[in-house]
Amino acid sequence: MYSYSGRILHVDATTRQSRVQEVSAEFLKKYLGGVGLASKLVYDNTPKGCDPLGPDNALCFAISAFAGTTMPVGTKHGVASKSPLTGFIGDSLSGSHFSEMIKRAGWDGLVIKGAAPEWVVVFIDDDDVQFLDATRYLGMGTIESQQAIRRDLGDENIRVSSIGPAGENLIRYAMIDNDGRQVGRTGNGAVMGSKKVKAIAIRGSKPITVADPEGLLQETLKLIEVSQGSATQKYRVLGTPTNVLNMNAMGTLPTRNFSETTFEHAEKVSGEYMKEHYTVKAVGCSGCSIACEQWAAVKEGKYKGAIAGLDYESLFALGPNCGIGELPPIIHLAQRCDELGMDTMSAGVVVSWAMECYERGILSKEDCDGLELKFGNDEAAAALVEKIAKREGIGDLLAEGTKRASEKVGKGSEHFAMQVKGLEMPGYDVRGMKTFAMGLAVGTRGPCHNRSLAYEADVKGEVNRFTVEPGRGKIAKEKEEYAAVFDSLVLCKFLRNCFDDFFADAARIYTMATGIPLTAEELKATGERVWTLKKAFNIREGWTKADDWLPGRCLHDPMPSGPGKGVFITEDELRMEIDDYYQARGWTNEGLIPKSKLIELGLEDIAEDVGVDNGVMSIPASAEAAASEEAN
Repeated sequence: MYSYSGRILHVDATTRQSRVQEVSAEFLKKYLGGVGLASKLVYDNTPKGCDPLGPDNALCFAISAFAGTTMPVGTKHGVASKSPLTGFIGDSLSGSHFSEMIKRAGWDGLVIKGAAPEWVVVFIDDDDVQFLDATRYLGMGTIESQQAIRRDLGDENIRVSSIGPAGENLIRYAMIDNDGRQVGRTGNGAVMGSKKVKAIAIRGSKPITVADPEGLLQETLKLIEVSQGSATQKYRVLGTPTNVLNMNAMGTLPTRNFSETTFEHAEKVSGEYMKEHYTVKAVGCSGCSIACEQWAAVKEGKYKGAIAGLDYESLFALGPNCGIGELPPIIHLAQRCDELGMDTMSAGVVVSWAMECYERGILSKEDCDGLELKFGNDEAAAALVEKIAKREGIGDLLAEGTKRASEKVGKGSEHFAMQVKGLEMPGYDVRGMKTFAMGLAVGTRGPCHNRSLAYEADVKGEVNRFTVEPGRGKIAKEKEEYAAVFDSLVLCKFLRNCFDDFFADAARIYTMATGIPLTAEELKATGERVWTLKKAFNIREGWTKADDWLPGRCLHDPMPSGPGKGVFITEDELRMEIDDYYQARGWTNEGLIPKSKLIELGLEDIAEDVGVDNGVMSIPASAEAAASEEAN
């Protein structure tokens, strides 16, 4: 077998035992790797109804088929579990040398279950698995702990994924860091913390082989050349912070907890301004030919010495959405979130929700531990981030995420809790992007610009973004499946304009790497299979149609400024779009999946779990008998 090893490593943190699962080439072809394979491993290894922060929740890693090869921007891995924020599938991606080292150790995936009695570092040294005492690393930040572990093991080539204090304290949006790259969204860091695994260290010595080295090298050189051209220019020059001025001009830049859609200080926090005054270098993932991440440093003032890789999503959440109009505090906040080990997007939206509660008098100064949580108060925001990571005072409430915090506080704060399914929203005000509004509402991991890509239709003018009409469901479906293929191969989406015919080209390159024949049609089908698998997991865990919805602010508050002033998406519009989407997917009116659709996609093994006949979910005989007995 080329590229793949055909082996999944299972680690039980409770018993400190490990085992090997052998998988076939056909199985790997079916899910590819990354998010697809990680989601399948979660489905198979996480029992229905388990506590996301309990020992039964499986934390699953799966690498790209291209990790460690010459393929540019392909050395990535996916991580998935049952999300402690949403209770549904929680999948994230990261790219770094950690991805390559998993493969060099001889593994296609890693499944961690159980919970260690004491804090450990799981050290995977090729086939050998050790459980090392992690006591001395507790309280360390993400990068600090990685450096200390490598130093203690005496090998700088060991790659480490670790959590920070936020993961140790089970902040529901804690992330996992590896080499300064983050498995950011949905709280996988909290799942790792619940297992008392401070870090996973890997050393591998096995060679990585591909089926057609010469063919793959030629494809690699072609992609590198194209990826250095106009198709990726904005990412190479300014990175994603270029979106600040674009979104502001469209009137879709979330400002002050999504209450406004344009920011008066947008110029001062733009990618252009950052490039001129703060950017010190551009950084890429392992094997990257684009290097989109802009590292910005503060050289003077109260935040002197702060340095962080700043993308648009972190910038919007910690900047305009909190009313902060200068880059130094934003850079500081991003750095602290990274070191503490929490998702910058969720952290920023949670802080902005607390600020609006304070401004409205829902939370008092006493409730906020003496902090004046007014929009724009960067010192209060910085103090609050520290409190969240420690679950100290009001930080304990906010560590639960916007959904749970607003339900506890009440007093109408749920209306402006900017989350879907419990996951905080990304940096687009969808009142002025009505295709994307539906894409966020139906997202399997919650609202996500990386999983849907439906925003492209609105941004590029393929549709009228201020109106709704039939056919948007088909657009969202196709964008989701396209993204799912990228996330499973795994390839960076910034390459998506670098192919002549993506499905044909990617299928050919996959075969060159793995030796497994794959057609463009089969690759397309994988996108639908993976998306449907994730939806099936959610249904199994209790999803209902009511979960596919948007915050009250999106549905009732008109946009106050910009080109879309006065516009909002009505409940009837959203309902029509969601129904159109279910129809495009071949699901029932309630968003359930027919057995026939699951079987058609090669998901026969889960058809009995969640499939429906004639719009009614089937109940296994044993469960039906138990229900009858209980009723009697």
